[in-house]
Parts: sequence; structure tokens; C-alpha cells
Amino acid sequence: MSPKDVARLYALGRVGFGVAALAAPAALGRPWMGAVADKPGGQVAIRALGVRDLVLGAIAAHVLDRGPVAARAAQACAVADAIDLAATLGARRSLPATAYGVAAIAATGAATGFWLSRAL
Repeated sequence: MSPKDVARLYALGRVGFGVAALAAPAALGRPWMGAVADKPGGQVAIRALGVRDLVLGAIAAHVLDRGPVAARAAQACAVADAIDLAATLGARRSLPATAYGVAAIAATGAATGFWLSRAL
């Protein structure tokens, strides 16, 4: 699989996550935030995350054939995931144990995005 193929999947996966977070914020947020995700305030945060990922993924998919711009879009996605990872680890004492799985997903997303930013 080429870096461009990985970048396409990375972007579309982000779009898919964004749509799912908008449609079902409690279900997607519960592993990360616990019972807070069942409350309107928690759902606002998950929907905001969903919009962010939807927009980042759509931009990354749109610029995929634009060389350096595609690399910068992947880097922007990676930075967002790295910040999610840092925020999750920083609040780990207040989060459910399942948040470590979410942290692992964020770490994988950050590593993939940083790799793509160099490979594209």
C-alpha cells in the first residue's frame, strides 16, 4: 500500500469518525469520558471533536493530490491527535480505564499522520 493510499484511508477514517461522533456522541464518548458522555455537556465536547475530525479529514482527502499541501494536512491531523493524547493522559486519573484505549488510538493516529507528513 502506498503512502497516498494510507493517506486516503486516514482521511476517510477521520471523516467517518466525525460523522459517527455527531450522530452518536454518547456511544463514542463513553469509552473516553465515561458517564460524562451521557450528559449534554459531554455530548457538546464529543460533537465538537466530531466536527473537527470531519473537517480535518475532508480537507486531507481534498488535497491528497497536492503534494506538499497533503503532507501539511496530514501533519495538522497528527498534531490534533497528539493533543488529544496529551489531554487524555493529563486527565487519566479522572477518566475510566477504557480511556487508555482511546489514548492508544490517538497515539496511533498521531504517529500515522506524522509518518504521512514525511512520506507524501
